[in-house]
Amino acid sequence: MLFSASYAYAYYYYDNSFYFISRQLFFAVAGVAAMFIASFVDYHIFQRFALPLMGVSIFLLIVVLFLPAQSGVRRWIDIFDVFSIQPSEIAKFAVVVLFSHMISTNYKRIKSFKYGILPFGVVLAIICGLLVLEPHLSGTILILLLGAIVMLVGGVDLKWFVLAGAAALVAVGIAILIPGVIPYAQSRLTYWLDPFSDPLGSGFQTIQSLYAIGSGGLLGVGIGNSRQKYLYLPEVQNDFVFAIVGEELGFVGATIIILMFALLIWRGFVIAGRAKDRFGMLLAVGLTSQVGLQAFLNIAVVTNTIPNTGISLPFFSYGGTALMMLLGEMGVVLSVSRQSAVIKE
Repeated sequence: MLFSASYAYAYYYYDNSFYFISRQLFFAVAGVAAMFIASFVDYHIFQRFALPLMGVSIFLLIVVLFLPAQSGVRRWIDIFDVFSIQPSEIAKFAVVVLFSHMISTNYKRIKSFKYGILPFGVVLAIICGLLVLEPHLSGTILILLLGAIVMLVGGVDLKWFVLAGAAALVAVGIAILIPGVIPYAQSRLTYWLDPFSDPLGSGFQTIQSLYAIGSGGLLGVGIGNSRQKYLYLPEVQNDFVFAIVGEELGFVGATIIILMFALLIWRGFVIAGRAKDRFGMLLAVGLTSQVGLQAFLNIAVVTNTIPNTGISLPFFSYGGTALMMLLGEMGVVLSVSRQSAVIKE
C-alpha cells in the first residue's frame, strides 16, 4: 500500500518511483530483525536502562530544536544525508519504559502525590514542552495519552486524572475562545469544522482525503488505480496513506485493516494480562496502546473525525525511525509473551 500510494509523488519529485519504498524496505528488514532479537531478550533489561533511555531521548529532543526547520517544523535529525532520526519516536518508547519502571518500583506508594503524580508530571512536562517547541502537536497529544494510560493501569489515584482532565478542558477552552493564544491549533480547528471554507488552502488536504475515501465505494477502485495519489492529495506516503487505502480497497478493505489493528491490540492486552510481573504488564499495555492510539488518531484525521494533527499510521506510513521503533516495540511485547506466567497445559 505504501508503494501504491507513493510512487507517483516519488517519480515527480525524486525521478524515482521506488524512492520511498526502497528506503522503507531497508528499515522494515532492520525492524523485523530488531523485533526478532528483542523477542528473545529478557524485557527486564529495560528497567536498568529506563533513566539513561529517557536522558538520551531528552537530549535528542533538545538537539533537534537547533537544527534547520523542514517544512516549517524541527522534528528530524539527518544522519549524513542518508537517513533521519525522529526523536519523538524514541521519546514514546522511553516514556512507556520509564513510567512502567517507576510504577512497578513504587507501587505501594503510587496513590500518593509524591510518588504517583509529581515525578510523572515532571517527565511529561519536559517531554511535551520540547515537543511543543518543534512544534509537534500530535506527538504531544500521543505522549500525554500514553503516559495517562500507563499511570491509570498502574494504579494512580483516579482523582488526579479528574483534576488533570478539568485543567485540560480549561486550557483547551482558553485556547479556543481567546484569539491568538495558540494560532496554530485554532487554525486546525477552524478548517476541521469547515474545510470547504478554504478549499484551495488549509482545507485542501482534508477535502482531497474525503474525495479519495468517497471514491473507493464498497470494494475500491483496485490496488494501483487511485487517482488522488497523482499529486492531488498531499502527504500520501505519510499521514494520509489510509485515504489511498480507502480509495483502492474500498469500505471492505479499509474495514479489514481496522479489524487487523483491533486484533493486534486485543492480543497485546491479552499478553499484558498474562505477564508474570507488573513491569511486563505495563510495558505490554503501554506499547500496545501506542499502536492503538496512533491508528485511531490517524484514521480519525483522514476521515475528518478530528482536526488534522499530523500523525502517522503504524506500519503503513513512510518513516524509518517510526517503523523500526514500532517493530522493535512489538518484539518487547513478544518477550513479555514468551515469559508469560500462564501454565501451559
